[in-house]
Amino acid sequence: MTDFPIHDIESAPEKSKPLLEKSQKGFGMIPGLHGIMAEAPGTLEAYQTLHQLVLDSSFDNEETTVVWQTINVENACHYCVPAHTGIAKMMEVSDDIINALRDETPLPSDKLEALRTFTLAVMHKKGNVGKEDLDAFYGAGYKHRQVLEVILVLSQKVMSNYINHIAETPVDEPFQKFAWEKKK
Repeated sequence: MTDFPIHDIESAPEKSKPLLEKSQKGFGMIPGLHGIMAEAPGTLEAYQTLHQLVLDSSFDNEETTVVWQTINVENACHYCVPAHTGIAKMMEVSDDIINALRDETPLPSDKLEALRTFTLAVMHKKGNVGKEDLDAFYGAGYKHRQVLEVILVLSQKVMSNYINHIAETPVDEPFQKFAWEKKK
């Protein structure tokens, strides 16, 4: 177990207090990840900003979930997969999509599968995707904007996945019922 503190509004650095209040208001609780990020106010602020930008992207709820969970599952994030399972349910994403992402099985539509495939290509190739990757993504109906938005989501998820790995963030109680482990 690591020794990263999980701050609440009382224990947080001054600059993090309003950010944690924002988390409390938005989520009805302070997610453990946010409590850990509060140690570095700029990190929490950047994460919250990226989160809002992702929600404001051109992706619908299903597409946002596909990119989030593809990255979470690929990075084997013990915290984010359960959290985004709960969030996907709140966003009314179908269980077929949620389960396919968690289980790494085919998605129910070719377009969503193309989104997952492209997201994985960006991750595996560290952004050095080829013409064939882009052509397949565009062929599914996506455009340049969505290429850039996949990278936006990846930026957000690098922060959360990596911090959760290092800090060993405990899964928040509301999401514990969605516990997950990467298949070997």
